[in-house]
Amino acid sequence: MEYIINSVMNVVVPPASMVMMAFAWPTLSVLRAAEWAVRTFFQEDMENKVVLITGASSAVGEQIAYEYARRKANLVLVARREHRLFGIRENARILGARQVLVIAADVVKEDDCRRFVSDTISYFGELNHLVNTASLGHSFYFEDALDTSIFPHLMDINFWGNVYPTYAALPYLRQSRGRVVVNASIESWLPMPRMGLYAAAKAAVINFYDTLRYEVKDDVGITLATHGWIGGDMSRGKFMLEEGSEMQWREEREGSFTSGHVVEFARMMVAGACRGDSYVKYPTWYDIFLLYRVFVPDVLGWTFRLLLSSPGPRRHALLPDTNSGGSRPLLEGPLVRKPASTSPRKAERES
Repeated sequence: MEYIINSVMNVVVPPASMVMMAFAWPTLSVLRAAEWAVRTFFQEDMENKVVLITGASSAVGEQIAYEYARRKANLVLVARREHRLFGIRENARILGARQVLVIAADVVKEDDCRRFVSDTISYFGELNHLVNTASLGHSFYFEDALDTSIFPHLMDINFWGNVYPTYAALPYLRQSRGRVVVNASIESWLPMPRMGLYAAAKAAVINFYDTLRYEVKDDVGITLATHGWIGGDMSRGKFMLEEGSEMQWREEREGSFTSGHVVEFARMMVAGACRGDSYVKYPTWYDIFLLYRVFVPDVLGWTFRLLLSSPGPRRHALLPDTNSGGSRPLLEGPLVRKPASTSPRKAERES
């Protein structure tokens, strides 16, 4: 009997849901527009509020700092390389930030996360927004990875690099009825070739925060921002995977990545967070692919095979997403494939 019921539901529910959605969509759009207008009018005033930004030296992290600075917030800028934050600090002050604190820390180390949250509370006495932007992307076929020791690094940075700061900050965000702002990616549900591990980590991030949203209820707001491709500067720097699986940053040139798409995405993230939006999407037209993913996944698969699969030689490379904000410098592997069991997990990372 259960088999018969499920068989009938499989046939009836999808088309019936599409018809209901078609009728409900205009009304929902009007209600959403009205809600957006009200939230925009009553958006949070960030003047003298405290904002902690992880991965602040990255492209999106830097631009987010400037957006909060224009709103006259107090900033705490966190990255692994402290010296890269000094210029951002000065720019933020010029743009209107009240006070700017710079802290060197690694977001995949729980002790570091507890320390920079504790330092923030000691210095300012409160925390209103936690913005997680640290991320590491790649562009390689899974079977072509030269050294599997990179696999846990991708998960560490993209997943635990969000979880640990949130865990440390959550009690203080409850006190201030603050907000967590997360820089995610459309690859969390859109299966882009050569980005499998990155997509898996981002999917874990989104599912974690969607679940956390129900746990914290209205005590802490959560804004999930997803973006498509928002940059493409391949010459900013290199991560070289040396013998012994040590990842080392080799800076080829200094300077901020200020693509208009990155600036716009950062502006939308901050505006959405201040409005109290649950989700920020850039660009919004990517949403249509979610319908394809759910209802006609074969069409999506055919599209990728036609547009994104190339017969040319494969590249044995990884690409760190320095913002994830779009600038994706080259991460090259050693010449010899190594098994995971013999590769240590020590690494230096760009936050």
